[in-house]
Amino acid sequence: MTELVARARLIAPSRPRIGGLLIVERNAMVYRRTWLILLSGFFEPLFYLFFFVYPIQDFRDITVTIGGETIEYAAFVAPALLASSAMNGAFYDATNVFWKLRYGKVYESILATPIRPNDVATGETAWAVVRAVLYSGAYLVVIAALGLVESWWALLAFPACFLVGFAFAGAGIAAVTWMRNWQDFDLVQLVMLPMFLFSATFYPITIYPPAIEWVVRCLPLYQGIELVRALTTGIVGPHLLVNVAYLLTMGLVGRALASRRIDGLLLK
Repeated sequence: MTELVARARLIAPSRPRIGGLLIVERNAMVYRRTWLILLSGFFEPLFYLFFFVYPIQDFRDITVTIGGETIEYAAFVAPALLASSAMNGAFYDATNVFWKLRYGKVYESILATPIRPNDVATGETAWAVVRAVLYSGAYLVVIAALGLVESWWALLAFPACFLVGFAFAGAGIAAVTWMRNWQDFDLVQLVMLPMFLFSATFYPITIYPPAIEWVVRCLPLYQGIELVRALTTGIVGPHLLVNVAYLLTMGLVGRALASRRIDGLLLK
């Protein structure tokens, strides 16, 4: 931390954005001896794939038709788990900001340097996205090796997961700034788990009644799943720009809100 403070004091006023990179460096230094934690979320989607999806597919010989194309059940679920891993990696790492704000008092010492609250929001968002990219990147390699990628469009699934991570990182950091104690994390689970289960992760969205279907379409995870699934299956079209715009807007609004909230909490 002493080295980080010393380097931060050398930041010139003409380069204000470098402060966010120093937050990323600080987090990387913290995790350098516990790097396995960064990869722990990579295994969760694999457990779903090997112990839930494949057994069901082998037992019932399930296929799914989307966009006029029939694909095996595992190829349908795998990209949804890919988007979910990006969401989990970003959102749950972003919630670590709660401990740093309320108990660790990490940012109070950082603000003794030229780093500003806006840099804190930018850096923590970037770090959460890095973790999301690590999860989803490793998982994407695995599903490609398993033959669950149907198109070369899947090369764009990696930046798509980056976008999913950015959307949930901004939202996650903004959310924890309103939390008062650890019990509030129960509310996080109350939102995240149902969204994971009902965002057409394991079945087509068409099974819902029309009214419920449109509610699900408005969920951010569904937007990410639809984007990643379209790329891995090769069923692409202009409608994907709506998914991109939704996730990008969510990330930008979340980061801006997080910056404002952190500024108010640290400088009050």
